Amino acid sequence: MTLERPKKNPWNTESTKQVYDNQWISVREDKVINPAGGDGIYGVVHFKNLAIGILPLDKDNHTWLVGQYRYALEEYSWEIPMGGSPHNDSPLEGAKRELREETGLTADTWTNFMKVHPSNSVTDEIGYIYLATDLTMGPTEHEDTEELLIRRVPIEEAINMVMTDEITDCMSVAALLKLSMGLQKGDIVV
Repeated sequence: MTLERPKKNPWNTESTKQVYDNQWISVREDKVINPAGGDGIYGVVHFKNLAIGILPLDKDNHTWLVGQYRYALEEYSWEIPMGGSPHNDSPLEGAKRELREETGLTADTWTNFMKVHPSNSVTDEIGYIYLATDLTMGPTEHEDTEELLIRRVPIEEAINMVMTDEITDCMSVAALLKLSMGLQKGDIVV
């Protein structure tokens, strides 16, 4: 079943001004007329890269998680391997690069697994998540901004970490829950 989506934009943008810009994001403030006809402002964060996530799966039904301290949250986070890829690059090539850099893994088989909008109320960020299988281990290539722990875990453990709020990153949650449903229904076979 597909739900119908209205095509008309109920918002009217009267003006736009950029209020912040760096190499990763820009922030703009729009003067708007909201759907009810009232005046207002809307702040939008524009991401200069695509969000790329990878769900690596081996023949023993294990995946790899990356642990790191997330500065903005001031918390440690367990996640699927992920990173950014320029909009003009292939998301798949970005996924291959991020998997190798963060975990040392390369994959012979890649499946476009899902598309997500991580925070669609205030950002235009688009995320692509790939399923990576037929894995080979190699050296990592961490960036100088990364202090990562890599952990190979059974898929069931990773899914349980979602259910107990040990994994809270939205791309990781979405990918692991979709994988769980696909495994239960038999749509995904490792």
